[in-house]
Order: sequence, then structure tokens, then C-alpha cells
Amino acid sequence: MIKSMTGYGRFEGIVDGRNVVFEIKSVNHRFLELQCRTPRGCGFIEETIKSLVSEYVTRGKADVFVSIEADDSLESQVSLNRSLAAGYVKALQQLRDEFDLKDDISVSSIAKYNDIFNVRKAPENEEVLCAITEKAGREALKEFVAMREREGEKLRNDVLLRCDAILSIVGEIESRSPQIVEEYRERLYARLSDVLSDTTIDPQRILTEAAIFADKTAVDEETVRLRSHIDQLREMLSGNNAVGRKIDFIVQEMNREANTIGSKVSDAQLAHKVVDIKAEIEKIREQIQNIE
Repeated sequence: MIKSMTGYGRFEGIVDGRNVVFEIKSVNHRFLELQCRTPRGCGFIEETIKSLVSEYVTRGKADVFVSIEADDSLESQVSLNRSLAAGYVKALQQLRDEFDLKDDISVSSIAKYNDIFNVRKAPENEEVLCAITEKAGREALKEFVAMREREGEKLRNDVLLRCDAILSIVGEIESRSPQIVEEYRERLYARLSDVLSDTTIDPQRILTEAAIFADKTAVDEETVRLRSHIDQLREMLSGNNAVGRKIDFIVQEMNREANTIGSKVSDAQLAHKVVDIKAEIEKIREQIQNIE
């Protein structure tokens, strides 16, 4: 199924006894670009996130936010910053002596200066956190992928409708082209009749000139190739692979054929039809910029 590069997914819940939030959102981009925001000291889970996201995403700029509740069962180690504590005691003693204050320096009063303590929590188990991240991530990515598929289906339907519109216009051009040659032959005959009123007009010469004109203005090859490109485009849109770049190339070729047709047609009505084709191709180009 065709996917859009725009998507959003979020999981918030309990995983292995921890409160976890895993959030991902993406927009279109030529390649896969991933930005991660992880809990402090848990940068190691970025590799797990990148590996996980790459299973679901091939193109797009994705931002991932992960929050994992700390493990309260881990013991914390508290140590004393002796030199800083000594400085506080000395300063308090000077304050007491200089201002003749009551001496109430105690452990509890010094402990109020919490910067004299160094708190170091025991490190988290990396394997456990990576496993938690992966479980939460897969749940968020289910929602994320579902949204991208819904958006992709809308893009696919719009592109197919525009392909149908192009084919309809191509059919009109193909029907009108032979009429243009016949009209040219008739105009040529009428002009020569006016100029050479006393001279017999060679019908073979008229046919030759008409044939030269028909060859110069023939767009059969271009319309056949344009139809072929649309068939390829439809086939790609019916697959399950990431085809955004390939489709972009096909659309470039479609535009090339439209330009060639435009350079050949000499009829104002057909020129307007070519403009309509190019307008539809441009709308397709805009839509496929968001296809993965």
C-alpha cells in the first residue's frame, strides 16, 4: 500500500512496570532523517529507536520523543563534598563571631545546603530500557503507519483521477489531429486556387505538402509514450513498496512528452489541451512529493 511521508503515532502506558511515552511524527524528506529526544543518561537507546523506525520508514524526516519512568528500586549513593561543607561551617562560624550570634550550627542546619551532597544513582540496565523502548515503539509505530497508509490512499486516489483526466485529454488530441491535417490541406488548396486561378493545381503537390505537414505535427509517438508512462505510474501505485522516487522520474518523463506535444501542435484548440495536460501533471508532481 502506498504511504504518505506525513504521519503521527503515540503510545503512552505501562511497559514492564514503567510509565512510558513513545511519540513519533514525520514530514516529507528526500531521505530518512531521524531526530531523537531521550531521557537524560539514556542516549544508548537511540540505536534501538533508529533500528526500529527503519523497519517501518524508508523516507521522511521523523522526530521521536521517548520518556521512561525511572526505576525507584535502584539504590542511590550519596557522598559528602567535604571541602564545600567545611567552607560552609567556617563561614557560619565567622558570621557567629563577628555579629555575636547564638551558636546554633548543627548537622541539620548545614544539611540545608544540598549542594554539599553528591547524589549518584545506580545505572539503569541498558538491555531492559532498550527492550521497553522497543515494545512501546512498536505500539506507537502501528498507529503511525496506519495514519501514513490512510494519507497515502488519499494521495493515490487523487493521482489516479488526474491520470484519468490526462488520458481523456490525450484521447481528444488524438481524435483532433487527423482533422487538423485535413483542414490544412483544404486551406492550402483554397489559397493556391486564389493565387493560381488560371492555372491547373497539381493534386499530388497538395497531397505532398499535406503529408509533410502531417509528419511535422504528428504526436502519435508522444501520446503512446504518455499512455505508457501512465500505465507504469498506475502499476507503481498499486504496489506495496516505497516508490516515491521512481514515480518522480516517471512524472518528469510525462512532462517531457507533454512539452514535445506542445511544440508540435499548431492548432489553438490543441494548444489549450496541452496546457490542461501540463496543469494535471504539475498537480500530480505536487502530490507525489509526499509519497514515501
